[in-house]
Amino acid sequence: MNIIVNGENKSFEDGATLLSIIEKLNIKDKVMAAAVNMDIVKKDDWDKFKPQDADKLELLQFVGGG
Repeated sequence: MNIIVNGENKSFEDGATLLSIIEKLNIKDKVMAAAVNMDIVKKDDWDKFKPQDADKLELLQFVGGG
């Protein structure tokens, strides 16, 4: 399946969970929030939520600075 991740088209296996996608991208420790098609997915649900083909996934990180 193809998913748009932070504006970039990416391919993942059908039935992949949100957590498995984040792990495949090697950013699990950096992601603080995730939204699919502008709907927030709670972190507790990442291992159960399965995005669909052509979904838009936004993975957000908190950045400190001043």
